Amino acid sequence: MILSASRRTDIPAFYSEWFCRRIQEGFAYVRNPMNAHQVSRINISPEVVDCIVFWTKNAAPMIEKLDRLKEYDYYFQFTINSYGREAEPCVPELSRRLETFMQLSEKIGRERVIWRYDPIFFSDQYTPEFHLKSFEKTAAVLGAYTEKCVFSFVDIYPSKNGGSLRKRNFRQLSPKELDHFAGELSRIGKNNGLVLATCAEAVDLSRHGIEHNSCIDRALIERITGVPLDIGRDGQREHCRCAKCDDIGAYDTCPHGCIYCYANFRPCVVSEKRRAYDVKSPLLCGSIKETDKVTERPVTSYKREYEQLTLSDIYPLS
Repeated sequence: MILSASRRTDIPAFYSEWFCRRIQEGFAYVRNPMNAHQVSRINISPEVVDCIVFWTKNAAPMIEKLDRLKEYDYYFQFTINSYGREAEPCVPELSRRLETFMQLSEKIGRERVIWRYDPIFFSDQYTPEFHLKSFEKTAAVLGAYTEKCVFSFVDIYPSKNGGSLRKRNFRQLSPKELDHFAGELSRIGKNNGLVLATCAEAVDLSRHGIEHNSCIDRALIERITGVPLDIGRDGQREHCRCAKCDDIGAYDTCPHGCIYCYANFRPCVVSEKRRAYDVKSPLLCGSIKETDKVTERPVTSYKREYEQLTLSDIYPLS
């Protein structure tokens, strides 16, 4: 089992103590986003969790707790953009996030901290030139602290982020502009020793040396654990290449308030759910009701323990 923590909210930034308590007790409850009365009980003990994938804009609260994860393998997807407060109102200052990224990398290794520069959106304020300048400054700092940068272009969902982005004169690039922009990102990445990859994008940028990425990355997990995995694809979105995972987060619970967010599509609900947060509850930002039906979700390890990866499997010869 691959444990995602979480695509739906920023667990390291806001719920790290809750997460560690769940690890200590070995299970978590997750409410079905499509049916609020269906709740899954998920075993998250070391016997079944092959790897934990953290998603965050601020890993600082989690760093001091990593010693409590000694029985687990894990890596971080760490988003660092350069938007202003009007786009990311509650994200820490850029300098603090860079310091946290470097501290985390030094603690767990650069291969286990993936820099995400996403989602990219363009507007009168956030022009291609703005992004390239910001990307180059950040890449110059993080190139020594990570191996890969993943980026994506914002998807518009009318019921989620469409209104917020339209108010800021969101615009799309032409195919020619997009190709030039990607080429410049690639140039900057190479200059700073970074592999560049896209997240859930249809566009083929391989001519610039830019890969299609798997954020829940089977190859990286096999490299970290040293054991091959017998695991299928997940496919959260049409062009998603992620391996199968189980997410223990909850929508509408992230206070960062980013205008492009896909997971907080009802911002007015966030404060209400935050008030329901109980660090001792097995359910994130809530409790079990009489009308809920709790069932055990079957989970298992994907490791093929009878096989061991060789160095050439982990670091293929070119």
